[in-house]
Amino acid sequence: MNNQSPRGQRSWSLLPPLLLVLALGDLSTELRLLFDHFTITTLVTAIRSHPLAIVVLVAQPSLWRHYGNVRAQKG
Repeated sequence: MNNQSPRGQRSWSLLPPLLLVLALGDLSTELRLLFDHFTITTLVTAIRSHPLAIVVLVAQPSLWRHYGNVRAQKG
C-alpha cells in the first residue's frame, strides 16, 4: 500500500535532474580542462577526485527509469 501524495511523487521525479546538475557542477572545472585539452591524466584525475559525481553520471539512465516514471506507474 502506497500512501504518497501526488506532491511527494512529483518531488521524487525531480531527483535525477537535480543530481545531474549537482554532479556537472562538481565536475565543471575538470570538464573544462578535458574539453580544452584531453589527456588521460586529466581524465584519471577527474575520476579519482570526484567519484560520487562520476557514479551519479553513470547511474543517470537507471535513475531516470526508476524515479522519472512515477506518474506513469500510478497511471
